[in-house]
Amino acid sequence: MRVLGIETSCDETSAAVVDETGDAARPWLMRSNVIASQVPIHREWGGVVPELASRQHIRDICRVVERALDEAGATWGDLGAVAVTQGPGLVGSLLVGVSFAKAAAAAAALPLVAVHHLAGHIESLVLENGELPLPAVVLVVSGGHTSLYLVERAGHYQRLSRTRDDAAGEAYDKVAKLLGLGYPGGPVIDRLARDGNDRAVTLPTTRLTHADRNAPTLKGDLDFSFSGLKTAVLRYVRLREKEKGAVLLFAESEIADICASFQRVVVRALIDRTFAAARRHHARSIGIAGGVSANSRLREELKRHGDLREMPTFLPSLPLSTDNAAMIAAAGLRKFRAGMIADLDLNADAALPL
Repeated sequence: MRVLGIETSCDETSAAVVDETGDAARPWLMRSNVIASQVPIHREWGGVVPELASRQHIRDICRVVERALDEAGATWGDLGAVAVTQGPGLVGSLLVGVSFAKAAAAAAALPLVAVHHLAGHIESLVLENGELPLPAVVLVVSGGHTSLYLVERAGHYQRLSRTRDDAAGEAYDKVAKLLGLGYPGGPVIDRLARDGNDRAVTLPTTRLTHADRNAPTLKGDLDFSFSGLKTAVLRYVRLREKEKGAVLLFAESEIADICASFQRVVVRALIDRTFAAARRHHARSIGIAGGVSANSRLREELKRHGDLREMPTFLPSLPLSTDNAAMIAAAGLRKFRAGMIADLDLNADAALPL
């Protein structure tokens, strides 16, 4: 079976075609994955502007889908279903993809499958690596999300923890803006950190010991928090400016040191809690997915800790780390085979729970 996936949750318009392979160990094969990025549009504003994002999705969606079908060598008649991101995300952006998918499914007489964006990120690990040894602990970390999930059986995701404030990717963007490094912040901080001393600046690591009042089912000690770290970087910059008596233009080496020190603390928090969750829940494998999974230090530390503990670890390739429709098609195949089909009155849900 062949599925068309559509993803428009934030600022990437993406369409992809994914096939079933018939191999239970490696169930899916990506035939195409087309992404139209809006980064040049939003860079001017230092972050994603929702109205601009939704308008650009409208401009891009038709050509992106057509190109995905062309690259896969597929026609509408070759498809078995249409899968689309229902949420969470920016509601205006989501509505573009959901509206297109509903119209396409109705016109082509195809089943419609509604997919949770984070389920797509988790299933990107399977699309890339094959079925994970279960139970697995998966960290989904991006600009909008930092959460740990337990996958005890395929297609079932239990949230173990989340961030109490900023997502890790959001913290990267805010620190990059503070240092005048531009948007998006993750790639540039990662690049500059390679030349810096990660112990040059003393920054705090947040440890949470109490339950989250807003999510009482979560124990709390595996939760993340990056707001205090972001504030500590701000205070360091302001202190250095006060010492100089003026707005400080940092030397390249000091910028690199700040980036390296910040990144060390973020990666340590992500890795420590992920492996703690794996020990607690007797996981047989660990995965990290989402935009921040492209970070070079995070990838290196995951492998190093996995090797030390003889724990299989899994990552998506860089093209599948960021928002993309191939992961939505894969998650859609998982739901379709479980008999989960959406009605044509499907609506976008900006706060869709998983």
